[in-house]
Amino acid sequence: MIKGFGGIFWRTKNLDAIKKWYSEVLKIEIENWNGTIIKPHSGNETIFSFFTEDDLYFPIEQQVMLNFQVYNLNETIKHLEQIGVPLVKEKETSEFGEFIWIKDPEGRLVELWENNGL
Repeated sequence: MIKGFGGIFWRTKNLDAIKKWYSEVLKIEIENWNGTIIKPHSGNETIFSFFTEDDLYFPIEQQVMLNFQVYNLNETIKHLEQIGVPLVKEKETSEFGEFIWIKDPEGRLVELWENNGL
């Protein structure tokens, strides 16, 4: 029945600042309607997963965490270093791939993931 995700929508305290941050830091081209269309590429996966209220994988006070799949995590880290965005958590490797974490201007933890077939 489900074909895929139709979108992610959330409220923000400062629309201009959050649009600028996601454009500059994650290279997401935010359009005049305050969003963008991210089209799937071959090999891209969208994970839909639940966590218990007390799971410490991401902050308990944060109800939802964004996870963006990237082409090359090492290149992404270099980009973040060049523009001064600190990693909240250093690169971690698991059977699911490689991950890093950053925070957006409103303090939301954002996970960046390279699915390198581990």
